This record gives sequence, structure tokens and C-alpha cells, in this order.
Amino acid sequence: MTADATYPVEPWRLRETTLDVDALAQSESLFALSNGHIGLRGNLDEGEPHGTPGTYLNSFFEIRPLPYAEAGYGYPEEGQTLVDVTNGKILRLLVEDEPFDVRYGELEHHERTLDFRAGTLTRTLQWRSPAGRAVAVTSTRLVSLAQRGVSAVEYVVEAVDEFVRVTVQSELVANEDQPETSKDPRAAALLEKPLMPVSHDCDGERAVLIHHTRLSELTMAAAMDHDVEVPGRVETHTECWEDLARTTVVCGLRPGQKLRIVKYLAYGWSSLRSRPALHDQVAGALTGARYIGWQGLLDAQREYLDDFWANADVEVEGDPEIQQAVRFGLFHVLQASARAERRAIAGKGLTGTGYDGHAFWDTEGFVLPVLTYTHPHAAADALRWRASTIDPARARAAELDLAGASFPWRTIRGQECSAYWPAGTAAWHVNADIALAFERYRVVTGDQSLEADGGLEVLVDTARLWVSLGHHDRHGRWHLDGVTGPDEYTAVVRDNVFTNLVAAENLRIAAAACGRHPERARALGVTTEETASWRDAADAVHVPVDEGLGVHQQCEGFTTLREWDFGENTSYPLLLHESYVRLYPAQVIKQADLVLAMHWQSHAFTPEQKARNVDYYEPRMVRDSSLSASTQAVLCADVGHLELAHDYAYEAALIDLRNLHDNTRDGLHMASLAGAWTALVAGFGGLRDDAGVLELDPHLPEQITRLRFRLRWRGFRLTIDADHEHVVYRLLPRDGEDEGRLTIRHAGTDLELDTATPTTVRLHARLPSSPEPRQPPGRRPVRRLR
Repeated sequence: MTADATYPVEPWRLRETTLDVDALAQSESLFALSNGHIGLRGNLDEGEPHGTPGTYLNSFFEIRPLPYAEAGYGYPEEGQTLVDVTNGKILRLLVEDEPFDVRYGELEHHERTLDFRAGTLTRTLQWRSPAGRAVAVTSTRLVSLAQRGVSAVEYVVEAVDEFVRVTVQSELVANEDQPETSKDPRAAALLEKPLMPVSHDCDGERAVLIHHTRLSELTMAAAMDHDVEVPGRVETHTECWEDLARTTVVCGLRPGQKLRIVKYLAYGWSSLRSRPALHDQVAGALTGARYIGWQGLLDAQREYLDDFWANADVEVEGDPEIQQAVRFGLFHVLQASARAERRAIAGKGLTGTGYDGHAFWDTEGFVLPVLTYTHPHAAADALRWRASTIDPARARAAELDLAGASFPWRTIRGQECSAYWPAGTAAWHVNADIALAFERYRVVTGDQSLEADGGLEVLVDTARLWVSLGHHDRHGRWHLDGVTGPDEYTAVVRDNVFTNLVAAENLRIAAAACGRHPERARALGVTTEETASWRDAADAVHVPVDEGLGVHQQCEGFTTLREWDFGENTSYPLLLHESYVRLYPAQVIKQADLVLAMHWQSHAFTPEQKARNVDYYEPRMVRDSSLSASTQAVLCADVGHLELAHDYAYEAALIDLRNLHDNTRDGLHMASLAGAWTALVAGFGGLRDDAGVLELDPHLPEQITRLRFRLRWRGFRLTIDADHEHVVYRLLPRDGEDEGRLTIRHAGTDLELDTATPTTVRLHARLPSSPEPRQPPGRRPVRRLR
């Protein structure tokens, strides 16, 4: 694969050197800014042209009916779709009386830069109008990580070679027209004018618009205010209507003179608070933003990110593309979660409305492992959000005549929103994914408070769900029937290995948690007999194996299904070209499933079993899901196929920067971006934690000459610095302590680290036990530059 000259490879920023109007939808996702509460797509300042306008508030959604050709009992009746809320990004520019539009006149220079350390999107351009008047514009946009409800834009216009009259129209716009949606089922439903006006007012350069949704009955407020600096005379005027507020600034500029506008934005929403309360909330946020000023917002942004990178940075020597991409991914994962504060982390973050803005198991399965090791406060908030949705999960289980809680396959506020039950409701593993995320947080951070603050209820109710779903056969083996594992091309099966293993782990975790919190467990009605039944089921779980082939079966009977005819059916993704009636009974796999089990439950498999399983399943996985490449990278590295693992890591990391799935326009793939970290840290760093201890075993592919990454473990900060011969572990003491010791496991052997001196260990060679496996036709991972 060749590099994209539009986006030079640079370690700490994403820079666009030329503007491709036909690719705006993709670049708007790449240049999106967010803090987990507010999300702004990277639209051009003047609003047009655009691919998809987008301003989002986390979990602010509208309800829509779910269509069924033939409904059935227990089918969800309502869906939830993220709303494009009031747009405050717009700053329209007129030079004399001609509107600045990149499609007219002459665009002499145009560059945009997303800075991963500054947390800003900067745009510089020079434009000459059709009448020949030239201006230079510099805009810098941020969504504050320090002030949750605040965004801001600095907009500077400079006259270039002659006097010009400049007019800037700064706007708040609600109910923008949306582009037609595609037929891709992963795209969002189209909502037409979802915001009903409640009130509008303006005073000076400040304006506030308040709107309400019709069916979800949520209320949101958006507000703007301005600082204006210009030499000489300037006129400003603000006016507002139900769906529009506008502050107009007019001045004259001689060559070299500049008009500088700082636009402050504030957003808030609630399902409970009154209109006056929301009005006062955004007004107060604006006042706070103006108090610290533009430079104060920049400084706070940099301070927040400096702290994040000190705990999270991954340094890759020898592969500059992955170096840029892993930081791009970490930056967007942070943006999706930093100030979400007990609201969902959606599959696309707040970068677009793909999947209607829903959260999936991607959150707990792929994003939270990264946050738990790098930014645990955000991981805790995400888990508290999930715990807060236990009531609708209990109601869903009761509706399905099951015990405990059944958490949704896809949702915004906790209700199941999947209209396709074989890949939604039947994907019960989401419940164990959630339970394992709670346990990982406890083990990695040492923080017991989350378990007491709602976590125990989640563990108990998911355990009860598994017991009501599973059963013992006459030989005493415990089975789960009618389940769908991570592979959505093999649905409603018996004994999916991934589901069985994580369900068993869920049961053990719940039993142990009840032992740690006996009084709370008794209050939940848990008895000694019940926890014993959980352990019995976990110990008796059936894991199907094909003894003849010497491999685990992804599910009972999988290896006896017909082989997929790759000679005739290779139009990917298959879900857009093949019917499920053909996919379900075949050995064709959408994404890592049994392979994911070997990552998450690594100690349930021997090294020999892992190698044979990788060889068997690689030729059958078509990677029609963005979740797959990172997991395949981890397991290929585990069994010694380091170069193939490097290609998979590249694909996971570059999925959006190179638009590899041709749908970056709908928003970024948060799980795959998080997976780039996982591919490097778990794949080449050898990180495992499923035995309750920190295990590491670095091995690098040929092109990567050095890998350095940082982790947090039980209050310590640990740096792992590996090359092809050695790894150096550096331990920093816990906050408030001068020294400390930590025991980790390196390559299967306990290793004691102390904060006084680094520990250096020589690496042993990791050789594959078999030749590199092949992939389905046309599905070899994207090849990196070599």
C-alpha cells in the first residue's frame, strides 16, 4: 500500500495539505473534535461545502420505530438515533460582498492540522475572490477537555494586498439539512428536523437557543458569545430566531491588518432539568470560558493531554506510519471518553452517526482495556454508565423469560435497539464482556470501589442470566444453546467456544465478588448454594474440539459445515452481497471469534493449540468487521507469525486514515483505533491479564526496531522499552510514595521490579511452528510500506 500524499506521515499530528472537496465526508470524520460530551465533525468553518454536518451531544437521541417485515414476541419496538444538534461551528466570511466558498475564486493555499498534543484543529488558507480580493484566514478550533460543556474557535482574517471590507457571520443553526443516507445497514437513519424550538434570546454578542425532541423528550441548549479584536472601526449586530442565531461583524482591513474573533460555545442537555436551568447552565459555561480566555483554554487543553500522553504514549521506531496512526487512534479514543461521565462510548465515538450513534460490546471489549491501562478514570465512568442501565437490562431479561439482566447488543440509553435478533439478542456474550471489563478494572487498578458502586449488581445479574440460559447434560457438561458469538456469519449455534469461556469466567468472577462483599450479596438474595451453582457450571463448561483435525471448533459442529466457495463469492463485505441463509451454514467467518477467545482467555489454550487454531481459522476469516484485524495481530504474534501480525496491526491502525472499509465518512472505528494499541501492546508487547497478574513477553517484527509503551498497574506507572534483544522495565512509584516494588510475570516467570533501578531482561526467540497461514482470496491484510 502506498502512503497518501494528502496526509503526510508525521508523528504527532494529522495534516491535510490539499483540500479534496469530493472526500470531505471522510476528512470530516478524521478531523473531528470531541471530549466525550460534545462532538464536532471537522466541517469547514463556513459550513459549506460539507459531506455530513455534525454536532453531537453524547446520548442526546430521538426515538424512531424499528421496522419489521414480520415481528415476533420480544422484538424491540423502538430504536434510538443520535441527533445532529445545533451547529455552532459556522463562521461565514464575505470579502466585500462575495461569500468565501472554496469552490469559487482561487484557493491559493489550504491546510488543516489535527494536533494530538495541543488538542486543536488548525486551518490556514489564502483565497482570492472572483473579483481578485485576497484574504488569509487562520482558524483554530477546540473542544475543551478541561471544561466539559465548552468549545471555542479562534478565527483570524487578514487582508493580503489591498484594502478589503470583511464581514463575518457567526451562527448557531438548528435542524440543518442532512444528506441522503446510503443503503449500507451500518449507516444511520435519517431524522428530518428532529429539534422542536423551545426558546431563543440574544444580548450583545451572546445568543442562546433551546430545543426539545418530540419522542425522547430531551431538552438541549446551545449558546455562543464572542470576543472581537480589530484595528479601527467595527460594527457588530446579533439577532436570533427559533432555529438560527447570528452575530455579524463588519470591518475594513488594510493590507496586513487582521480581524480576530474568538467564538465561545457552550452546550448542555437533560431529560429532567427545566428550560431556565439549562439556559443558566450554558450561560454560566460561557462566562467561565470567557473568564479564562482563549489562551487559558489552550493551556488547559495542553496540560490535560500532557498528562494523558505521559501515561499512554506508544513509541514505535522503524514504522513511522504506525507511529502516527497509533497516536491518532489513542487521541480519538481519549476524545470519545474523556468527559463522557457516565454516558455511553459509542462505536463511532462522537465523530459521526454511523450505527445511529449506538454503543456495542466494542466499548467493553476493545476500548475499555486501553482506557483501563492508560486513563482509568474514563474507564470507570464508562463502567458506571453501564451499571446505571441495569434496570432496562433486567426488564429485557424478564421479557425474554430469563433471570438476571440481559444487556443490549446496541443502545444509547440502555434499551435494546437491534432489530435483528440472531446477531443482536442472541449475542449473549455482551453480558460477559461487560462483566470481564469490571473485573479487569478491579485487577489492573486495584480500585475496589467500582465493584461496590453498582458493579456487584452487574456481576450477580449477568451470572444469573447465564445460569438461566445454560444447562447440564446427562454427562454433567454445561452447555449454552442458541447463541451467537462474535462471528455474526455463524449465528444461533450451540456451544460457541468464546461465549462458553467468557460466560464461565463471568460466573467465577461473580462468585468471587460475592465473597468479597457478603453483606451486599445477601441483600441481593445471593446464597451459598447459588454461588456454588455458578462455580459448578463454570467448571463443567463444554469446549468442543475436533479431535480428528486437532483444533477447537468455533461452535459445536463448525468444522463439519460446508466450506465457503471463495471461487464464486468474494465480493466483500459479504453481508452486502450474500444472504444469511447462505452464510450461516458455511465455514466463513466475519471476524475473529475462536481467535478472540485465545486472546481473552489465553490460559485456556496451550501454545500448540493456539498455533493449530490460527492455522485453521486464518483461511476462513474474511474480516468484514473492523474488530478483527487487531485480534488477528495479537494471535499471529503469539504463535510466531510476526510479519503477518505486523500487517494486521497496520490494517487496524490505518483503517480510517486510509479509509480501508470505505465508510470512514460515517465516523471513525473506535474499536479498531483502540485495537491498534492492542495489536502493539498485547501483540508485540505480549500483554496478558486474564490470570489476574500483569504478564508481558515482548517480541518485535523485523521492521519495528524498538517499541516503548507505558501502562498503569495498581497505582504504579510502568514503561516497557523493547528492542530485538532486550526489554527494559522502568517502574515509577505510586503517587505520594518515594519508592516501591512490583512483581510482574515476564515470559512465564515472576520478575520483581523496583523503582530504584530499571530491570533489563534478555528476550528469547519466538519461532513459528508452521509456515505462515494463508487468508481467503482478496483478504490478505493490507500490506504496509516496507
